[in-house]
Amino acid sequence: MQDTQDAGARLKATLIGLTAVLMWATLGVFGAGSGSVPPFLLNALCFGLSGLLALAYLAIRGRLRLLRQPLGVWAFGTVGLFGFHFFYFTAIRNAPPVDANLINYTWPLLIVVFSAFLPGERLKAHHVAGTVLGLGGAGVLIAGGEGLSLSLSGTAALGYGAAVASSLFWSSYSVLSRRLGDVPTEAVAGFCLMTSLLSAVCHVFLEDTVWPATVTEWGSVVALGLFPVGLAFFTWDVGVKKGDIQVLGAAAYSAPLLSTLLLIAFGYGAFTAGVGFACVAITLGAVIAAKDMLLRKGRGDQPSAPKDDLVTQETAR
Repeated sequence: MQDTQDAGARLKATLIGLTAVLMWATLGVFGAGSGSVPPFLLNALCFGLSGLLALAYLAIRGRLRLLRQPLGVWAFGTVGLFGFHFFYFTAIRNAPPVDANLINYTWPLLIVVFSAFLPGERLKAHHVAGTVLGLGGAGVLIAGGEGLSLSLSGTAALGYGAAVASSLFWSSYSVLSRRLGDVPTEAVAGFCLMTSLLSAVCHVFLEDTVWPATVTEWGSVVALGLFPVGLAFFTWDVGVKKGDIQVLGAAAYSAPLLSTLLLIAFGYGAFTAGVGFACVAITLGAVIAAKDMLLRKGRGDQPSAPKDDLVTQETAR
Protein backbone atom coordinates (compact mmCIF):
# COMPACT_ATOMS: atom_id res chain seq x y z
CA MET A 1 0.00 0.00 0.00
CA GLN A 2 2.80 2.41 0.88
CA ASP A 3 4.50 1.72 -2.46
CA THR A 4 1.27 2.56 -4.26
CA GLN A 5 0.88 5.82 -2.34
CA ASP A 6 4.50 6.79 -3.02
CA ALA A 7 4.11 6.07 -6.73
CA GLY A 8 0.88 8.07 -6.85
CA ALA A 9 2.49 11.05 -5.12
CA ARG A 10 5.48 10.88 -7.50
CA LEU A 11 3.18 10.79 -10.53
CA LYS A 12 1.15 13.74 -9.22
CA ALA A 13 4.30 15.80 -8.61
CA THR A 14 5.58 14.93 -12.09
CA LEU A 15 2.34 16.11 -13.69
CA ILE A 16 2.49 19.34 -11.67
CA GLY A 17 6.05 19.86 -12.87
CA LEU A 18 4.98 19.30 -16.48
CA THR A 19 2.62 22.28 -16.25
CA ALA A 20 5.76 24.45 -16.02
CA VAL A 21 6.84 23.16 -19.43
CA LEU A 22 3.40 24.05 -20.83
CA MET A 23 3.65 27.56 -19.39
CA TRP A 24 7.17 28.05 -20.73
CA ALA A 25 5.76 27.25 -24.16
CA THR A 26 3.91 30.59 -24.06
CA LEU A 27 7.16 32.57 -23.69
CA GLY A 28 7.44 33.11 -27.44
CA VAL A 29 3.92 34.46 -27.94
CA PHE A 30 3.85 36.68 -24.86
CA GLY A 31 7.45 37.76 -25.42
CA ALA A 32 6.61 38.83 -28.98
CA GLY A 33 3.56 40.67 -27.67
CA SER A 34 5.60 42.63 -25.10
CA GLY A 35 7.05 44.89 -27.78
CA SER A 36 10.55 46.33 -27.50
CA VAL A 37 10.99 46.09 -23.73
CA PRO A 38 14.67 45.17 -23.14
CA PRO A 39 15.26 41.75 -21.57
CA PHE A 40 16.54 42.75 -18.12
CA LEU A 41 13.73 45.28 -17.66
CA LEU A 42 11.22 42.65 -18.80
CA ASN A 43 12.78 40.21 -16.34
CA ALA A 44 12.51 42.75 -13.51
CA LEU A 45 8.86 43.49 -14.28
CA CYS A 46 7.80 39.85 -14.62
CA PHE A 47 9.65 38.47 -11.61
CA GLY A 48 8.58 41.50 -9.58
CA LEU A 49 4.93 40.84 -10.40
CA SER A 50 5.10 37.12 -9.68
CA GLY A 51 7.08 37.65 -6.47
CA LEU A 52 4.72 40.33 -5.13
CA LEU A 53 1.62 38.27 -5.93
CA ALA A 54 3.12 35.23 -4.20
CA LEU A 55 4.07 37.43 -1.23
CA ALA A 56 0.50 38.73 -0.99
CA TYR A 57 -0.83 35.16 -1.16
CA LEU A 58 1.45 34.09 1.69
CA ALA A 59 0.44 37.12 3.75
CA ILE A 60 -3.27 36.40 3.30
CA ARG A 61 -2.72 32.75 4.29
CA GLY A 62 -0.57 33.75 7.26
CA ARG A 63 2.42 31.82 5.89
CA LEU A 64 5.06 34.53 5.53
CA ARG A 65 7.16 32.58 8.03
CA LEU A 66 7.98 30.15 5.23
CA LEU A 67 10.27 32.80 3.77
CA ARG A 68 12.52 32.53 6.82
CA GLN A 69 15.14 30.33 5.26
CA PRO A 70 18.91 30.05 5.86
CA LEU A 71 21.12 32.43 3.91
CA GLY A 72 22.46 29.51 1.89
CA VAL A 73 18.96 28.66 0.65
CA TRP A 74 18.32 32.27 -0.38
CA ALA A 75 21.66 32.40 -2.18
CA PHE A 76 20.99 29.08 -3.94
CA GLY A 77 17.53 30.09 -5.20
CA THR A 78 18.52 33.59 -6.25
CA VAL A 79 21.70 32.50 -8.01
CA GLY A 80 19.76 29.75 -9.80
CA LEU A 81 16.98 31.96 -11.17
CA PHE A 82 18.98 35.12 -11.78
CA GLY A 83 22.16 33.37 -12.91
CA PHE A 84 20.36 31.43 -15.62
CA HIS A 85 18.68 34.53 -17.04
CA PHE A 86 21.78 36.70 -16.76
CA PHE A 87 23.96 34.27 -18.70
CA TYR A 88 21.21 33.53 -21.22
CA PHE A 89 20.77 37.22 -22.04
CA THR A 90 24.55 37.63 -22.22
CA ALA A 91 24.73 34.69 -24.63
CA ILE A 92 22.13 35.93 -27.10
CA ARG A 93 23.67 39.43 -27.04
CA ASN A 94 27.17 38.24 -27.90
CA ALA A 95 26.75 35.09 -30.00
CA PRO A 96 24.46 34.22 -32.93
CA PRO A 97 21.04 33.68 -31.27
CA VAL A 98 20.47 30.30 -32.97
CA ASP A 99 23.80 28.96 -31.72
CA ALA A 100 23.25 30.38 -28.23
CA ASN A 101 19.78 28.84 -28.00
CA LEU A 102 21.03 25.44 -29.12
CA ILE A 103 23.83 25.43 -26.55
CA ASN A 104 21.50 26.71 -23.83
CA TYR A 105 18.97 23.99 -24.60
CA THR A 106 21.33 21.28 -23.48
CA TRP A 107 19.99 21.89 -19.94
CA PRO A 108 17.25 19.22 -20.15
CA LEU A 109 19.89 16.65 -21.18
CA LEU A 110 22.15 17.78 -18.31
CA ILE A 111 19.25 17.42 -15.86
CA VAL A 112 18.81 13.80 -16.91
CA VAL A 113 22.56 13.09 -16.66
CA PHE A 114 23.07 14.93 -13.35
CA SER A 115 20.08 13.17 -11.82
CA ALA A 116 22.13 9.98 -11.74
CA PHE A 117 24.00 11.43 -8.76
CA LEU A 118 20.83 11.92 -6.69
CA PRO A 119 19.99 9.49 -3.89
CA GLY A 120 17.34 6.99 -4.94
CA GLU A 121 17.58 7.80 -8.66
CA ARG A 122 18.81 5.48 -11.41
CA LEU A 123 19.81 6.70 -14.85
CA LYS A 124 18.75 4.16 -17.46
CA ALA A 125 19.52 3.86 -21.16
CA HIS A 126 16.00 4.86 -22.22
CA HIS A 127 16.23 8.09 -20.19
CA VAL A 128 19.35 9.11 -22.12
CA ALA A 129 17.98 7.88 -25.47
CA GLY A 130 14.73 9.78 -25.08
CA THR A 131 16.46 12.97 -24.00
CA VAL A 132 19.01 12.86 -26.83
CA LEU A 133 16.17 12.34 -29.31
CA GLY A 134 14.44 15.37 -27.82
CA LEU A 135 17.65 17.39 -28.13
CA GLY A 136 17.87 16.45 -31.79
CA GLY A 137 14.31 17.58 -32.41
CA ALA A 138 14.86 20.83 -30.55
CA GLY A 139 18.08 21.41 -32.49
CA VAL A 140 16.33 21.09 -35.85
CA LEU A 141 13.51 23.30 -34.60
CA ILE A 142 15.72 26.11 -33.28
CA ALA A 143 18.22 26.06 -36.13
CA GLY A 144 15.56 25.96 -38.83
CA GLY A 145 17.24 26.44 -42.19
CA GLU A 146 20.02 28.61 -40.83
CA GLY A 147 22.38 25.94 -39.58
CA LEU A 148 25.15 26.55 -37.10
CA SER A 149 27.60 29.41 -37.52
CA LEU A 150 30.02 28.57 -34.73
CA SER A 151 32.80 31.14 -34.72
CA LEU A 152 35.09 32.40 -31.97
CA SER A 153 35.59 35.80 -33.57
CA GLY A 154 34.76 39.03 -31.77
CA THR A 155 32.53 38.58 -28.73
CA ALA A 156 31.16 35.23 -29.93
CA ALA A 157 33.42 33.26 -27.57
CA LEU A 158 31.96 35.21 -24.63
CA GLY A 159 28.47 34.43 -25.89
CA TYR A 160 29.14 30.71 -26.27
CA GLY A 161 30.68 30.59 -22.81
CA ALA A 162 27.66 32.36 -21.37
CA ALA A 163 25.32 29.89 -23.13
CA VAL A 164 27.18 26.98 -21.54
CA ALA A 165 26.97 28.75 -18.17
CA SER A 166 23.21 29.32 -18.51
CA SER A 167 22.66 25.64 -19.27
CA LEU A 168 24.81 24.58 -16.32
CA PHE A 169 23.09 27.04 -13.98
CA TRP A 170 19.55 25.88 -14.73
CA SER A 171 20.31 22.16 -14.84
CA SER A 172 22.29 22.37 -11.58
CA TYR A 173 19.56 24.44 -9.93
CA SER A 174 16.89 21.95 -10.97
CA VAL A 175 18.80 18.86 -9.82
CA LEU A 176 20.17 20.36 -6.58
CA SER A 177 16.66 21.50 -5.65
CA ARG A 178 15.99 17.80 -5.03
CA ARG A 179 18.56 17.93 -2.22
CA LEU A 180 16.60 20.80 -0.65
CA GLY A 181 13.36 18.87 -0.43
CA ASP A 182 12.62 20.27 3.04
CA VAL A 183 12.59 23.85 1.73
CA PRO A 184 8.94 24.73 0.99
CA THR A 185 8.00 25.72 -2.54
CA GLU A 186 6.63 29.00 -1.12
CA ALA A 187 10.25 30.13 -0.70
CA VAL A 188 10.41 30.58 -4.48
CA ALA A 189 8.51 33.85 -3.89
CA GLY A 190 11.63 35.26 -2.26
CA PHE A 191 13.83 34.00 -5.08
CA CYS A 192 11.60 35.78 -7.60
CA LEU A 193 11.78 39.08 -5.71
CA MET A 194 15.57 38.93 -5.45
CA THR A 195 15.84 38.04 -9.14
CA SER A 196 13.65 41.03 -9.97
CA LEU A 197 15.86 43.34 -7.92
CA LEU A 198 19.10 42.10 -9.50
CA SER A 199 17.55 42.30 -12.99
CA ALA A 200 16.56 45.93 -12.32
CA VAL A 201 20.16 46.72 -11.35
CA CYS A 202 21.43 45.11 -14.58
CA HIS A 203 18.88 47.08 -16.57
CA VAL A 204 20.06 50.40 -15.11
CA PHE A 205 23.68 49.71 -16.07
CA LEU A 206 23.30 47.72 -19.29
CA GLU A 207 20.14 48.81 -21.11
CA ASP A 208 18.16 51.77 -22.36
CA THR A 209 14.70 51.98 -20.83
CA VAL A 210 11.80 51.16 -23.14
CA TRP A 211 8.43 50.69 -21.42
CA PRO A 212 5.49 48.78 -22.90
CA ALA A 213 3.67 51.22 -25.15
CA THR A 214 0.19 49.72 -25.56
CA VAL A 215 -2.44 47.85 -23.57
CA THR A 216 -1.55 44.70 -25.53
CA GLU A 217 2.13 45.02 -24.61
CA TRP A 218 1.31 45.59 -20.93
CA GLY A 219 -1.09 42.63 -21.07
CA SER A 220 1.69 40.43 -22.47
CA VAL A 221 4.04 41.53 -19.67
CA VAL A 222 1.39 40.68 -17.07
CA ALA A 223 0.74 37.30 -18.71
CA LEU A 224 4.48 36.56 -18.65
CA GLY A 225 4.66 37.46 -14.96
CA LEU A 226 1.65 35.32 -14.10
CA PHE A 227 2.60 32.16 -15.93
CA PRO A 228 5.95 31.40 -17.69
CA VAL A 229 7.94 33.83 -15.51
CA GLY A 230 5.80 33.25 -12.44
CA LEU A 231 3.71 30.21 -11.57
CA ALA A 232 5.90 27.98 -13.74
CA PHE A 233 8.83 28.26 -11.33
CA PHE A 234 6.64 27.17 -8.42
CA THR A 235 5.24 24.11 -10.22
CA TRP A 236 8.70 23.22 -11.54
CA ASP A 237 9.97 23.30 -7.96
CA VAL A 238 7.32 20.74 -6.95
CA GLY A 239 8.19 18.54 -9.91
CA VAL A 240 11.97 18.44 -9.48
CA LYS A 241 11.71 17.90 -5.71
CA LYS A 242 9.06 15.18 -5.63
CA GLY A 243 8.47 13.96 -9.18
CA ASP A 244 10.29 11.94 -11.84
CA ILE A 245 13.14 14.28 -12.71
CA GLN A 246 14.31 12.26 -15.74
CA VAL A 247 10.86 12.48 -17.30
CA LEU A 248 10.72 16.21 -16.60
CA GLY A 249 14.11 16.70 -18.22
CA ALA A 250 13.13 14.88 -21.39
CA ALA A 251 9.68 16.51 -21.55
CA ALA A 252 11.29 19.97 -21.28
CA TYR A 253 12.18 19.73 -24.97
CA SER A 254 8.49 20.08 -25.77
CA ALA A 255 8.65 23.73 -24.62
CA PRO A 256 10.39 25.09 -27.76
CA LEU A 257 8.16 22.86 -29.91
CA LEU A 258 4.91 24.05 -28.34
CA SER A 259 6.20 27.62 -28.38
CA THR A 260 6.86 27.35 -32.12
CA LEU A 261 3.41 25.87 -32.75
CA LEU A 262 1.79 28.73 -30.79
CA LEU A 263 3.77 31.30 -32.79
CA ILE A 264 2.58 29.63 -36.00
CA ALA A 265 -1.01 29.62 -34.74
CA PHE A 266 -0.81 33.35 -34.01
CA GLY A 267 0.66 34.15 -37.41
CA TYR A 268 4.31 34.61 -36.45
CA GLY A 269 5.60 31.70 -38.54
CA ALA A 270 4.79 28.83 -40.90
CA PHE A 271 4.65 25.05 -40.45
CA THR A 272 7.67 23.42 -42.14
CA ALA A 273 9.13 19.94 -42.55
CA GLY A 274 11.58 20.79 -39.75
CA VAL A 275 8.72 21.57 -37.38
CA GLY A 276 7.06 18.29 -38.35
CA PHE A 277 10.27 16.35 -37.66
CA ALA A 278 10.64 18.11 -34.30
CA CYS A 279 7.05 17.14 -33.40
CA VAL A 280 7.79 13.47 -33.97
CA ALA A 281 11.29 13.43 -32.42
CA ILE A 282 10.42 15.35 -29.25
CA THR A 283 7.16 13.47 -28.66
CA LEU A 284 8.79 10.10 -29.22
CA GLY A 285 11.74 11.07 -27.03
CA ALA A 286 9.46 12.08 -24.16
CA VAL A 287 7.49 8.82 -24.42
CA ILE A 288 10.70 6.75 -24.41
CA ALA A 289 12.07 8.61 -21.40
CA ALA A 290 8.75 8.22 -19.55
CA LYS A 291 8.56 4.46 -20.22
CA ASP A 292 8.81 3.46 -16.56
CA MET A 293 6.17 5.95 -15.45
CA LEU A 294 3.79 4.96 -18.25
CA LEU A 295 4.20 1.26 -17.49
CA ARG A 296 3.54 1.85 -13.78
CA LYS A 297 0.39 3.76 -14.65
CA GLY A 298 -0.69 1.02 -17.05
CA ARG A 299 -0.36 -1.57 -14.31
CA GLY A 300 -2.37 0.63 -11.99
CA ASP A 301 0.64 0.87 -9.64
CA GLN A 302 -0.26 -2.53 -8.20
CA PRO A 303 1.87 -3.30 -5.15
CA SER A 304 3.66 -6.60 -4.92
CA ALA A 305 2.15 -9.27 -2.70
CA PRO A 306 3.15 -9.08 0.96
CA LYS A 307 5.95 -11.43 1.96
CA ASP A 308 3.71 -13.35 4.39
CA ASP A 309 1.22 -14.04 1.62
CA LEU A 310 3.97 -15.43 -0.61
CA VAL A 311 5.12 -17.73 2.16
CA THR A 312 1.55 -18.93 2.65
CA GLN A 313 1.20 -19.59 -1.06
CA GLU A 314 4.44 -21.59 -1.16
CA THR A 315 3.28 -23.65 1.86
CA ALA A 316 -0.06 -24.35 0.17
CA ARG A 317 1.75 -25.71 -2.86
